[in-house]
Amino acid sequence: MNIPAEKLSAQLQAVFRAWGMSEPALEASARLMIAADLRGIDSHGAMMLVLYDELRREGRLEMNPQVKIARESPVTALVDGGGGLGHYPADVAMKLAITKAEKSGLAAVGVRHSNHFGAAGVYAMQAAERGLIGFATTNVWNLAIVPTRGKQSMFGTNPIAFAAPAGKNPAFCLDMATSTVAIGKLKLALLHGKPLPKGWALDMDGKVTEDAKAALAARKLTPVGGTAELSSHKGYGLAAMVEILSAMLTGAWYTPTREARHPGEKHFNVGHFFLAIDPKAFRGEGEFETDLDDMIDALRASLPADPSQPVLVHGDPERAAMKERERNGIPVPDALAAQLRAIAKSCGAEVSI
Repeated sequence: MNIPAEKLSAQLQAVFRAWGMSEPALEASARLMIAADLRGIDSHGAMMLVLYDELRREGRLEMNPQVKIARESPVTALVDGGGGLGHYPADVAMKLAITKAEKSGLAAVGVRHSNHFGAAGVYAMQAAERGLIGFATTNVWNLAIVPTRGKQSMFGTNPIAFAAPAGKNPAFCLDMATSTVAIGKLKLALLHGKPLPKGWALDMDGKVTEDAKAALAARKLTPVGGTAELSSHKGYGLAAMVEILSAMLTGAWYTPTREARHPGEKHFNVGHFFLAIDPKAFRGEGEFETDLDDMIDALRASLPADPSQPVLVHGDPERAAMKERERNGIPVPDALAAQLRAIAKSCGAEVSI
């Protein structure tokens, strides 16, 4: 079924309100989840409500956290998320980085004591929409990436997003997991009853599997590159870089050592990192955007290997998905729609989808 974005957002907000979230927090959470769905990143949109409900029931999420600025300078800040969902503190942090960068040329803001924040690209795009370069990363409490030469998961999917404003072209936006795919892609494959492409994931024994159920049970994703022969050390290194920026820099926790260092803690203390750069700190007005337009135009005009599949630029698939979904609604599998209705009923929220 296809559900209009406004209707799906209203359903999410109704559930969050029944859970006791503040209006600013539930507005940001629903807005950013729907933004992911509209961009075609279904793995980080409304379907995440199922996981959030599980975490809430387990007492791992604060429903009305006190989000505050713990440290601040003219070009840096550290936001404390209070143990709640990551969307609201991440939204606060990215907006703060943008404001500071507009005054000083660049700014970096970290977040600690947070949780899942959705799709990294929606935060980087906030900067690009204001004429700035945006960069966003997060570590992940649920381990999924197996390092090169290993068979034990040691990182989450640890995404990286980078967005840059062009002039006449839409913004460039790279939004990627440092695993070969995000864990949500496995969930979507299972929901749709589809096999996994080879090389996405390993089973419990560390062998490549095409079975989404077996892959989800094992949570052993390959880093970008897939195998050592195909340079998986690069994806492994990027995952480690994200962990350093998001966890070690902010005071969030590294999951493999969490239990040893913080025994008995229910909260996961996820960390995020945001950077905003004003191109005008380096170039004259419009020069950066003009040069980026030239690069984007050259890439789109480059010769494709298959004439029926022209060369794309990062952000093109998401914009195409947004155009289609704003017109026709967000596709929601029947199984997921049933789960969302059940969650709403269980907390006394109005069912509107």
